[in-house]
Amino acid sequence: MTDILHFLGFGQGGWGSALLVASGVTLALSVLGFLLGAVFGALAASSRLSRRLVPAGLAKAYGTVFRGIPDLLTIYLLYYGGSIALTQIGKYFGSAGFVGLPTFATGVLAIGIISGAYQGEVYRGAYQAVDLGQFDACKALGLSGFQSLLLVIVPQLMRHALPGLGNVWQLVLKDSALISVIGLVELMRQAQIGAGSTREPFIFYIAAAGLYFFIAVVTASVFRYGEARAWRGMVQA
Repeated sequence: MTDILHFLGFGQGGWGSALLVASGVTLALSVLGFLLGAVFGALAASSRLSRRLVPAGLAKAYGTVFRGIPDLLTIYLLYYGGSIALTQIGKYFGSAGFVGLPTFATGVLAIGIISGAYQGEVYRGAYQAVDLGQFDACKALGLSGFQSLLLVIVPQLMRHALPGLGNVWQLVLKDSALISVIGLVELMRQAQIGAGSTREPFIFYIAAAGLYFFIAVVTASVFRYGEARAWRGMVQA
């Protein structure tokens, strides 16, 4: 018990501060990746719903590929592929060494691309769940297409999308641990460093699990609150 308090404490020799900072990195990485994925997902959903074959086909291929290949492989391809491209560009400007992509930015992009493939399906299903009478009502009121989406369709779409988005968020939070493979010191990587330095892996991995669980519980409650607010005064079928 004394060892646990010492290693996870905030005094000299304690790793508490480092683990909390790494938790902040994990949370920031997950939130930014999720928001970027929302942009990719919205674009993919609108393309899938389009009557044009090319956008619909590209969106379907995007979803199939990035939901089908392992997330770790996507991270490796983005980081090493991007770094090789940057290194080649750097050679034209006189740089002789390896130029690596920023790990945090690469992590956000990777999570955004991966989560966007899932969010696209969530948004598409939510759009199709909106009652067709709502579209007729928009036309009867003389609303433009943009006004209809902004004022009527999107608010109702989000009611149906929030449960699915909550599930995607949990996947994003777990995927953030994979970013440690390219050198970003987030919660999982910090736990590995602490475990290796102190030779106490059980203490640090249990602490990391507890912090992940805490983040998951708090953020899940945010989604539940948002879902309750979205359906307030409505009768669910």
